[in-house]
Amino acid sequence: MNGQKQWTRVAVLALLVLTVMAAEGGKAEKQGKKERKSDCGEWQWSVCVANEGDCGLGTREGTRTGTDCKQTIKTQRCKIPCNWKKKFGGECKYDFQAWGECDLVTGKKNRTGVLKRALMDATCAATVTATKPCGKIPKTKLQGKQHKVFCK
Repeated sequence: MNGQKQWTRVAVLALLVLTVMAAEGGKAEKQGKKERKSDCGEWQWSVCVANEGDCGLGTREGTRTGTDCKQTIKTQRCKIPCNWKKKFGGECKYDFQAWGECDLVTGKKNRTGVLKRALMDATCAATVTATKPCGKIPKTKLQGKQHKVFCK
């Protein structure tokens, strides 16, 4: 009976050693895969191109370089928000200040926008300026009472 306990202990110990060795072997294999991935460059993405019109759902193309890369070109779905100002790039969103005073010489007023958010890999200016016509300049009302004239 004593011999049987020893054999059981040896078998359990051997099983434990084999489990540890298998775990170490798996780690080495995963590290090798990571090293191969480092041969590939970073993905470089083109701007999003809408499927219809200038906003909404679309696609962008990604490319990367590397000798052992399995995939060097891929296409990804993307979306250009329709309420963003296209003038400043459909992939850039800005926080705008209030409109400034009307410049009577040019007949226009300005406001500045600071970059709030950019869609994936978009190149956006940090600040932008928007301009629009002043529109009708309000007339100052006459002080005092206005008299109505009634015709008879």
